[in-house]
Amino acid sequence: MSAAGPIVAGPIVAGRVVAGPIVAGRVVAGPIVAGPIVAGPIVAGPSRDRKTERGAANKMGKSAMATGLSPSRLIDAKIKELDNWRGQTLSRVRALIKQADPEVVEEWKWRGVPVWSHNGILCTGETYKSVVKLTFARGAALEDPSGLFNASLEGNTRRAIDLHEGEEIDGDAFKALMRAAAALNGSSAR
Repeated sequence: MSAAGPIVAGPIVAGRVVAGPIVAGRVVAGPIVAGPIVAGPIVAGPSRDRKTERGAANKMGKSAMATGLSPSRLIDAKIKELDNWRGQTLSRVRALIKQADPEVVEEWKWRGVPVWSHNGILCTGETYKSVVKLTFARGAALEDPSGLFNASLEGNTRRAIDLHEGEEIDGDAFKALMRAAAALNGSSAR
C-alpha cells in the first residue's frame, strides 16, 4: 500500500478486480489500466491497441523493449515482421541512410518507429498500410533539388517523403538529402 491508498489492476465489479474496461455493463477485452479506485460508473471506449499497423508496432515495441533488444535489432524485427513491400522499402531506405552517413545512430522511439539520428533526428521511418513515410525533422530547412519531398509540405519545420507500393526512390538524391540533413544538424550542434 502506498500513502495515497491501494492501487488495483483494473476496475472493480461486484467486489472483484476485472481484467478489462466495462462497456454497457459488460467486461470487454482490453488493456489492464493501473490507477486508484474512483467512485462512479466506469465507461470506456474501444481499446487503443486495435489490430492495426500501429497496434502491431506498439505490441512489438513493448515486448521487444522488455527483452532489452538494441534499436538496430528492433528495426530488423520490424522489417521482418512487415514481410511485404513495406519491409523491403524500409530495408532499402535504411541501407541508403547508412551509406549516406556511416555514423548515423539508429533509435527506436514512440513504441515502434525507427529513427535515424546524427547530432539530432535526421528522419523517421513510419510504416502505414499504404505508405512508408520518411519524415525529416528539419526538412523545411533543406534544399531538395530532386523534389523528393512530397508530403508534409505545408509546415515550417518538417518535410516527408511518402513511398507507395511499386515506387522506387532515387538512391543518389536520397543520400544527398540525408547528408544535407546531417550537415544541418552538425552546424546546429556547435
